[in-house]
Amino acid sequence: MQQVATEPTDGAARGSEAGGEELSLAERAYRAVRDRLVMLEIRPGAPINEEQLAQSLGVGRTPVREALKRLQYERLIATYPRRGTFATDVNITDLAHISEVRQELEPLAAAQAARRATAADRANLTALRRELESAHSAQYDTIALMHLDLQVHRAVYAAAHNPYLEDTLVRHDNLATRIWCLFIDRLSDMAGHVEEHGPLIEAIVAGEPEKAARLARGHVEGFERAIREAI
Repeated sequence: MQQVATEPTDGAARGSEAGGEELSLAERAYRAVRDRLVMLEIRPGAPINEEQLAQSLGVGRTPVREALKRLQYERLIATYPRRGTFATDVNITDLAHISEVRQELEPLAAAQAARRATAADRANLTALRRELESAHSAQYDTIALMHLDLQVHRAVYAAAHNPYLEDTLVRHDNLATRIWCLFIDRLSDMAGHVEEHGPLIEAIVAGEPEKAARLARGHVEGFERAIREAI
């Protein structure tokens, strides 16, 4: 079974990677716990235990504590007085609010990526395009497809070269992915949904901002429509 690893590219991550060893450990903890929350490996409503997380990640409690502060800001965990810290619930009522933001900002990011992508960005996107082409032929499971979807989104956001736009979209894409995971068993043609990114990548690499924006908006609208049909 082919698995696809993810590496986030948000601006906060870049800042942490540029820091010292403690920041590097905090970033490692942040990425690991974030992805567990996004993919619902840590189930909505589940308690978050700092000591257990530190042991499972092989880091101290201080990096985990720093990671949890970021995750609380990103609405992936919530802390309650005298009760503790928990993974936030996934509420379908949030879909409209998340989509409202993404429908405006995803096209902007795609258009800016088409204008600003560097040679390295285009090479990365082209490699992801080849990965998409093999999604049907290779033995990709649902989780691998979702990791690939995350990779593509984050690569597009990074290619826009606007760290504030990138951070905002990474957070909202994470929240959207949690909703997707919640209804994954009811969604059909998962590979087809992920492969929709192919024409978008081609438009960005070709430097076609208007086309890229249109395709990005259509993808977000299609995501919301698929979720609502699955409810």
